[in-house]
Amino acid sequence: MRPTLDFLLHDWLGVASLTERARFADHSPETFASVLDTCERIAREKFAPYNRLSDTEEPHFDGDRVHLPECTHAALAAYVESGMLAAAQDYENGGMQLPCVIEMAANSFFSMASVAMGGYAMLTNGNANLLMAHGSAAQKEVFAKNEFAGRWFGTMCLSEPQAGSSLSDVATRAVPDGPDSESDPLGPRFRLKGNKMWISGGEHEITENIVHLVLAKIPGPDGKTVPGVKGISLFIVPKKLVDTEGRLTGERNDVALAGLNHKLGYRGTTNTLLNFGEGRFPVRAEQGGGLDGKGAGAIGYLVGEPGRGLAYMFHMMNEARIGVGLGATMLGYAGYQASLEYARQRPQGRPMGPGGKDASQPQVPIIQHADVKRMLLAQKAYCEGALALELYCARLVDEQATGDGAQAADAGLLLEVLTPIAKSWPSEWCLEANSLAIQVHGGYGYTRDFPVEQYWRDNRLNMIHEGAHGIQGLDLLGRKVVMEGGQGLALLASKVHATIERARRVPALAEPASALAQALARIGQATQAAWATGDPQDALANATPYLQAFGHTVLAWVWLDVALRAQQRLDEGGDAAFLQGKLAAARYFFRYELPRIGAWLGVVESRDPTCRDMQDDWF
Repeated sequence: MRPTLDFLLHDWLGVASLTERARFADHSPETFASVLDTCERIAREKFAPYNRLSDTEEPHFDGDRVHLPECTHAALAAYVESGMLAAAQDYENGGMQLPCVIEMAANSFFSMASVAMGGYAMLTNGNANLLMAHGSAAQKEVFAKNEFAGRWFGTMCLSEPQAGSSLSDVATRAVPDGPDSESDPLGPRFRLKGNKMWISGGEHEITENIVHLVLAKIPGPDGKTVPGVKGISLFIVPKKLVDTEGRLTGERNDVALAGLNHKLGYRGTTNTLLNFGEGRFPVRAEQGGGLDGKGAGAIGYLVGEPGRGLAYMFHMMNEARIGVGLGATMLGYAGYQASLEYARQRPQGRPMGPGGKDASQPQVPIIQHADVKRMLLAQKAYCEGALALELYCARLVDEQATGDGAQAADAGLLLEVLTPIAKSWPSEWCLEANSLAIQVHGGYGYTRDFPVEQYWRDNRLNMIHEGAHGIQGLDLLGRKVVMEGGQGLALLASKVHATIERARRVPALAEPASALAQALARIGQATQAAWATGDPQDALANATPYLQAFGHTVLAWVWLDVALRAQQRLDEGGDAAFLQGKLAAARYFFRYELPRIGAWLGVVESRDPTCRDMQDDWF
């Protein structure tokens, strides 16, 4: 993988140019390489050897503590020691001021080696980043900085048993904790009571404390909460209470583990049901505070303004969605590499000659069979294309943060449009890569003697969490392509057109350039047709096929842009086998994958009512 990563970072994205910006001026291609080398080594030595163990010895609760294999503790200690939790933070916050694109490239090694063990770090980083963006000075100092240091880990607590993706139905409540609640140095203090579901990293003893970010509603004077998402606020609810210096007080907050979810995959990350304020760990009562007037409830500190919790949480969710896309990509990549190695070693069958097969000849490695090459090439196209997309999105994050005004604004707008694709496309198609990896292995792939079955099980989560697949389709067609009068879609189209025009001047790439131009035009037509009646139910009934077609078009653009650079390097005398592999993967995508969009867009353009009109009792 490393040669591909280096090619995408340096030859395609030109990350060395970032060192010309003030924020990254202390860095160089050499420091970037050093970070990647370090993370690659830690992932190889501390994560990869124990990936299977973290799967077979899944977390268990003895009534007092949640137990994880010791290797998980050791792996995350090594990760913390590397400084990667704060890699992109300012120096004064203990960070390295690394570009996001380098941070993400470095984290790809951990996702590939053991995505479940690395999940704790991803959540903690997103949690702390949210607090740095929206928390008070004290919240940054006490909570975020201790997370960046790896002393505490963090979670995000959104879903509830009755409210998964429907966050407007959140029922967890928060009331002020007594008359002095507004003056607490850590922020307005509230008491929370409710239940949260699907909380990854919600209970463990890897770190001395866990910082939960919890969505809850504050009732008004009449005791009622504001309906919908506008009534949601965000709270910091630590597992163990702390003082203003970040020291543990010795008192446990009223956050109790209700149970562990036992999952198909991703077993190395604890996934929990948490009860807030059920009274199992009663904490100090402030006069007149609490949900029952006696101090009942978990103590939480309001982040930012009341009623803006979901907007703040989306800061973490959008980062997490790109992280999920990267995790899906690297699981697909792990399966691809495993099946490629297997195909090169596994003898099976003989070539078909004009007279048929010659049984007297030795068997050949299965990689010599055209259909096996098809499956390997599909995996290569999916995984390397997805990796390029994720790195491009990370590069947009850097542009948004450090670019000039107009460039930064454009990067932010483009990132808004691409985020649903960055999350959903690898989650669907790198999962398909894992399925193909099992197929390459044949019956062996369906056993636990080989790792590819675990990669598939781990990856199956990624179409579900951080916004399920259908939610991403609704977000893309219902919000992103129509926001600001369609400016985001128009900006993306201009970027795609620029690549098409460059490719048309290269004879070897003129054909895919023409195909991409047609696909882009079809996307524009389908977008208009979907919204032709102005009725969201008409438009959004086929949002998922739209998402699939849009994603394939974006990946075709990415592959054409990568192919342009690969062709240029080939003409300059670069590594022929490596570069021809990139060009072959691009050809595969354009000839086998891009033609799929016609069927998907057909139902979008006609606003096909088949699914919408289906009645319950017809099933």
